[in-house]
Amino acid sequence: MEPRESWAALAAGGIAGVSVDLILFPLDTVKTRLQSPQGFRKAGGFRGIYAGVPSTAIGSFPNAAAFFITYENVKSMLHHGSTSYLTPATHMVAASLGEVVACLIRVPSEVVKQRAQVSPPSSTLRILSHILYHEIPFSLLQFPLWESLKDLWSWKQGHVVDSWQSAVCGAFAGGFAAAVTTPLDVAKTRIMLAKAGSSNASGNVLAALGGIWRTQGLSGLFAGVVPRMAAISLGGFIFLGTYEKTRQLLL
Repeated sequence: MEPRESWAALAAGGIAGVSVDLILFPLDTVKTRLQSPQGFRKAGGFRGIYAGVPSTAIGSFPNAAAFFITYENVKSMLHHGSTSYLTPATHMVAASLGEVVACLIRVPSEVVKQRAQVSPPSSTLRILSHILYHEIPFSLLQFPLWESLKDLWSWKQGHVVDSWQSAVCGAFAGGFAAAVTTPLDVAKTRIMLAKAGSSNASGNVLAALGGIWRTQGLSGLFAGVVPRMAAISLGGFIFLGTYEKTRQLLL
């Protein structure tokens, strides 16, 4: 990639990240409280649904910027000489590496945000691995699907998709990935909010999933799936649409 393209990805990603996080913060708070082991009402209900927004705003720009500059550069490098049927794998690798880099920035603000949204004390030592365990599977689904939908739409209409069309593709990709990965999101939330000495405090994601299945069944594993899908579908529309539009303006 040219330096100008890298800077455009950096700036566009940061702007998109701040925009979507501030707009959708209340839905994320509701989702977190629905997944809390305390129950929705005891976790705060609808009170203070903007609690934790300062840490989110501070972390959004560098987090999204780091993801997209990594994603675009890795995608550019891997595309050279690769065949078309390997394209989804290229997007998977690029998205995974983007999440690893972005996660280093996301961890501190995520911990502060979750604690402000629900309140109980939790350990911060294992947050990096928990978020990677959750975010990489999500990105492995979302970004290859987003890119594939854009390519299909571009082929159907005979020219590259506009930013609003990219946003629509982002909404579909985000909603699908959100639904499939909801159990991991529930487990991550339970672990992050676990009290010291509880079964979830060990940080074992598979154990957390098993515990939720035994005590609450399928409904427990998919707790908060509707607001999660709603938030991420809308978020995918805003995030990826804003990213594409801003990047186009900067190039």
